[in-house]
Amino acid sequence: MSLVAFDFDGTLSDSEMLIALGERHGVADGIGEITARAMRGEISYAESLRERAAMVAGLPEHEAAAAYEETTLRPGAADVIERLNDAGHTTAILTGGFTPGVEAALTRDGASVDRIVANDLPAAEGELTGEVEGPLIEGTKDDALRDLYEEYGVDVANTVAVGDGANDLPMLQAAGHAVGFEPKDAVEPHCDDVVTTMDALAVLFERTGLLD
Repeated sequence: MSLVAFDFDGTLSDSEMLIALGERHGVADGIGEITARAMRGEISYAESLRERAAMVAGLPEHEAAAAYEETTLRPGAADVIERLNDAGHTTAILTGGFTPGVEAALTRDGASVDRIVANDLPAAEGELTGEVEGPLIEGTKDDALRDLYEEYGVDVANTVAVGDGANDLPMLQAAGHAVGFEPKDAVEPHCDDVVTTMDALAVLFERTGLLD
């Protein structure tokens, strides 16, 4: 069996959680500019994440919760995950995004994965602090992937990573099979395959023997 690890924002979901948070705080445009620079590899992901988190400092927790609830999966994503699970593979989401949004999107579509590795935006006195916490601040998705395949006893040759942005490169390069989902220009050369829809991803998984 294989381990299939997905990025979330820009891959499983076409929404960006920090932009949704920023819309409720009047700073969405600024957050979007920083996000685009990070995905192109112009600034480090850790730097961009801290800058964007600082911009939503003071956002009330109930507004943050409402933004997370708006997070959705791409059409067909839940079906791909369900089919992988039914085939006996281990599925994981490795994202610099935030746990509540990932969980809300999965729950809405009745999907589940074996492991979510994500960050969180802490709050104090009912408002976001502007800080960020979690295992994927420094862009260590390769380490997270290795931890998972060692934990689940999966050979690296049987690992698949699916991502789109510069912060996904370490994970894509550490996997046995790298799949770019509408990858950025700097990412595409490092991908074994490229897809632009979840239906195409399912077909790719069928062709490579992951799915019947």
